[in-house]
Amino acid sequence: MTAPPLMPENESARREIVRVLRENWREELVIARVYRTMAEDEKNARRRELMHRMADSEEEHASLWAERLAALGEIVNPDEVEGDYQKQYRVLRHFGTDAMIRRIEREERGHVADYQAQIKSLGDPESAAILERVIPDEEAHAERLHQMAMESQTGPRSKLDSLLAREKWHAHGTGSWIGDAIYGINDGLGAVFGIVSGVAGATGADSKFVLIAGLMGMIGSAFSMGSSAYLAAKSEREVHEAEIERERREIENDPAHEREELELMYQIKGFSEEESRTMAERITASPEEFLRTMAAEELGLSEDRLPNPWLSALVGTISTAIGAFLPILPFFCSTGMNAVWQSLVISIVAHFAVGASKTFVTGRSWWKQGWEMTFVGMLGGGLAYGFGLLVGAHGQL
Repeated sequence: MTAPPLMPENESARREIVRVLRENWREELVIARVYRTMAEDEKNARRRELMHRMADSEEEHASLWAERLAALGEIVNPDEVEGDYQKQYRVLRHFGTDAMIRRIEREERGHVADYQAQIKSLGDPESAAILERVIPDEEAHAERLHQMAMESQTGPRSKLDSLLAREKWHAHGTGSWIGDAIYGINDGLGAVFGIVSGVAGATGADSKFVLIAGLMGMIGSAFSMGSSAYLAAKSEREVHEAEIERERREIENDPAHEREELELMYQIKGFSEEESRTMAERITASPEEFLRTMAAEELGLSEDRLPNPWLSALVGTISTAIGAFLPILPFFCSTGMNAVWQSLVISIVAHFAVGASKTFVTGRSWWKQGWEMTFVGMLGGGLAYGFGLLVGAHGQL
């Protein structure tokens, strides 16, 4: 005949044991369900099988705790853990499987430490026997999760980089230099077409004067744009670095305040207080990640989005020179009004092409943007030509 399970000697001890074992049961059951969810999403067959096996093991642990609780007169209901599971589920969906694997690895190691302490603190032989049985499994789970994390080819940050790389305007500041190139061509084209038009009107389309003025305008515009792009990018980087340094000092001087700010930011995004606290704990565990997150969330700054000053200068100089060279091209092989008309045709086509190309950055209608820039460019050229005629009529050219 089987001996009845041992009961704690007093009610206070029983309540404490019940409290601890209920917590053990909840954690095991929640993690089991998280393992199942991750397994459903996992494409790697070996990892999927490991997750299912760990879920089976955690469910077995939960059953052991439920049986012991029943022996202590406590009945558990699996529906009780639904709220805890949903919180973990939202974190999983927000941060991804790889981040969840590392998180559960830490939790499994924490369970091992907690369970070892419970063997001594509970003073309940039957619970201690279950703990002795469960601890090796928890250690094995933590080790498997560690191996899975190490074997993973892409962590959250590299996954994000990979996804952004597919969106070519996000990759390595590509959108920035493309925008600089379009702006440079636009500036060079508009400025030098105005110079060509004005000088042609003032000199009666004297090719010598138009060509010299156009070339000088091209050189001046190109170097001016390049130096301006360099200084603007450098200033932006310096401001960014100064903001980051101020944020770093705030974190060092009052980390509790900054952590509270981070929790509130996540609550504003829809997470509960407990979820926000959990995410903040994970992030603040790494000082650099804490600083990076606060810079992005509070200041809207990202190191990846900063332009390279030298690249901005190079792109600005070359693109402006290309745009500026187009209106003067006909004057190398033609003269008089014939060269002016050729310059006009080239400039109309170039203005439309540059305007239409802006759709790659703005996403607006290429047709509308092309004609918009053509109208503005031609209006500027026409006004410059008119002023040139006035200067030529009243000047001594």
